[in-house]
Amino acid sequence: QVQLVESGGGLVQAGGSLRLACAASGIIYSFTAMGWYRQAPGKQRELVARITSGGSTRYADSVKGRFTISRDGAKNTVYLQMNSLKPEDTSVYSCNIEDAYLGSGRYSSSWGQGTQVTVSS
Repeated sequence: QVQLVESGGGLVQAGGSLRLACAASGIIYSFTAMGWYRQAPGKQRELVARITSGGSTRYADSVKGRFTISRDGAKNTVYLQMNSLKPEDTSVYSCNIEDAYLGSGRYSSSWGQGTQVTVSS
């Protein structure tokens, strides 16, 4: 089982920046992708940004040009740099890893516990 630990959430004023980090623990030989999702109260969870093991990225339209996802392959860590934050970005942000290969034919997809991001107006 892969454990994902997120950090970097908090309270920021509109227009400010935050950087989230998600570290995957355990021996991981490969994975399909890692991503950030968010879910606000009363709303469905939505993809914010995703990066494949090959480096391809995808963003929600609402964050394009403001958020940047990146990864440190050696550390199995993914980052989300969030700039020009808006009150509507307020949400719980969760990290996900898809199809992590753990060896011996075992695969795992996991979620982190989530980190709160609050943007004040």
